[in-house]
Amino acid sequence: MIPHLVFDLETIPDADGLRRLHDAQGLDDAAVVEQALAARREAVGHDFMPLHLHRIVAIGCVFRDDRGFQVRCLGEPGDSEAALISAFFKTIERYTPRLISWNGSGFDLPVLHYRSLIHGIAAPRYWDMGEDDRDFRYNNYISRYHTRHVDLMDVLAKYNGRANAPLDELAKLCGFPGKLGVDGSQVWPMWQQGAIDDIRAYCETDVANTWLVYTRFRLLRGEIDQTGYEQELAVVKEALAALPGSHWQEYLAAWAESVR
Repeated sequence: MIPHLVFDLETIPDADGLRRLHDAQGLDDAAVVEQALAARREAVGHDFMPLHLHRIVAIGCVFRDDRGFQVRCLGEPGDSEAALISAFFKTIERYTPRLISWNGSGFDLPVLHYRSLIHGIAAPRYWDMGEDDRDFRYNNYISRYHTRHVDLMDVLAKYNGRANAPLDELAKLCGFPGKLGVDGSQVWPMWQQGAIDDIRAYCETDVANTWLVYTRFRLLRGEIDQTGYEQELAVVKEALAALPGSHWQEYLAAWAESVR
């Protein structure tokens, strides 16, 4: 098996960036962000911030290769955004994995692009489109229809945004746990409460869901057969059962309940 890297970001509004852009010196982070969210709602009817103003606070990953299945958030809870981004791109530099995401083309990768630009983080392997490695001319991470990055939501929707489906619902319909009571809209309040461990736990379960749905997709494509599919689910269950953290106990319990 070639290395596969499933990834998902958790972000909060970039208070420092907002302070710089809107000359809001003297205001604390909460006040700066609430002011920006209110202005955004007034301007466009919702408070989802432009992608370049999302600060990354967690990057959840599943890494799957011949050695096994691993799931975790990169770095440590107190690491800077730049350190998290560097760790992500260093993994690509080292392993050249196939990237798997749900809406990675629409959200996660553009955010990583903007934030790595802001921090000046080089990622030559990721950005290569054939200049250094000839094979990347025909299959690279940047081109939408190549397979070095598979945005599973985009592929399943036939690249039609009107057909997009939410990961939580698809996972549950396939018999997987889906989200465990947390969604992305809650990350900023959780961050304000200092609940970074809970944010990271939520992010980890999201990439587990993505890998499970991708495994079902591999079955559809004929990449694995029914036996291989069931074996992969067993590998994931065994790996998760060995991990610390109450979120994995809850996740496995929800998985068992979903297939009854």
